[in-house]
Parts: sequence; structure tokens; C-alpha cells
Amino acid sequence: MLTKKGKYGLKALIYLSRLAPGEVALINSIAEADETPKKFLEAILIDLKKAGFVHSKKGKGGGYLLARTPEEIYVGQVIRALDGPLAPIACASSNFFQKCDDCVDDKTCAVRLTMLNVRNAISDVLDRQTLADLRDLPRQQRKLRRVAR
Repeated sequence: MLTKKGKYGLKALIYLSRLAPGEVALINSIAEADETPKKFLEAILIDLKKAGFVHSKKGKGGGYLLARTPEEIYVGQVIRALDGPLAPIACASSNFFQKCDDCVDDKTCAVRLTMLNVRNAISDVLDRQTLADLRDLPRQQRKLRRVAR
């Protein structure tokens, strides 16, 4: 399940992706636009900075901006940075694998094999979606609604 941290982090990145290249946004502006608690957003932006998704500028004219183009930031990367593995259980994780204490053979465990399929399905979607895709999604939906009328 996507946590509030992951959700707010994605919303903040989408907000930043709508800015002109090099333009910065203040935390207050991001928090108000997405109705995110400011203190929580501050912590999230620090994590996003550590993960290399945003840069910050201090002083007058300072704020946050994307560290890479929206086309270079994948949703799966962001969620892993903020929420950890995509897998529903640790033994199904590619990046954070941990063998279960109660498992006799993880190669043939039906629960693990099923959760691997779940993890792969989630990863297939999130690792192909970029921040640019998320940014443009509402616009695409509006176009589809106009065509359907």
C-alpha cells in the first residue's frame, strides 16, 4: 500500500514538474497546492533530496526544484526511496530480499511465488511510469472525455 509519505512525495514532485526548468517553489506553495501538512512535507523533501530527485536553493529566491527532468524520474524509484520495497512481503523483493524464518524452501513456496507475481505486476506499471506521465495524465483524461462526447 502506498503510504501518505509516498503519496505526498509524488504530489510534490508532480507540482515541481509543472514548473519551468530552473524555477523553484517554496514549501508553503507546494503544501498549499496539495493540501499537505508543511512539517511532513519538509521531511519528505529532505528524503527526496537525499535520494537525488530534488535540489534545494537557500536564501532569497530559494526553494525546491527537480534535480532531473520529469522524463528521467520513474514512479517506482520514488516509491522505493520513500516507502521501501514494492513487494508485499520481504521474500518477494528484488532489492530488499529477506528469507522468511518459517520458510522451508523459498524456491517452491506457493505464497512467495504468488507474491512475486504481485510484485512484478506492480513493478511493471510503476517502473514504466515517469513523473512526466503523471504530470500529463489529467490533461490526457480531459482530452479523452472531450473525444467521447
